[in-house]
Amino acid sequence: MSSIEQTLAWTETPLPESLKTLDAEAQEALAGYVKDVVNNKTDGFDELYHAIGSIVRFIPHFIVIPLMVEHIRPQISAGVCRTMGVDQAVGYANDLPLEYFSEVSRHIDDELMARIFEKMKRNQAEKVILFELLHHRSHMLGIAEHLDGRLLQFVAKNLELNGFSESDPDISTHKVLLEKIRDLR
Repeated sequence: MSSIEQTLAWTETPLPESLKTLDAEAQEALAGYVKDVVNNKTDGFDELYHAIGSIVRFIPHFIVIPLMVEHIRPQISAGVCRTMGVDQAVGYANDLPLEYFSEVSRHIDDELMARIFEKMKRNQAEKVILFELLHHRSHMLGIAEHLDGRLLQFVAKNLELNGFSESDPDISTHKVLLEKIRDLR
């Protein structure tokens, strides 16, 4: 991975081949420019997310959940979730459809997702974890590095049921998780 690819990995957008050929100084200038543009265009989003989070507290879940799933992009829901407390976020997480919640979770940092999983209803958390292990294994393994013992055991058990191998490229990049799973045994 080139220097500019590492610098802009947070965008989760492939870098065009022509930009990889730029010299180091031009790559750094481009990366700085991209960050400035993003910061300029997203200025005020955190305040908006906080305001939305404050407003939805007063709207019943049976109204908010369908509106959220139908009209709000997962990235926006994740932004709102990041500004809520874990307890409020868990209230919504327990009621969201599996696929939508999965999309939202990919825009929330791993440690916060672990706290949300730990406070979710056990059955719902386990359904999401199984879905993530099946469809987005690397993402779930990143979250698993931060899970408490109970959910970490659930992840380890399901990895083993699905042919857990420490040489699996998805798993081998999560060294902290591998150590925690070894300690569980």
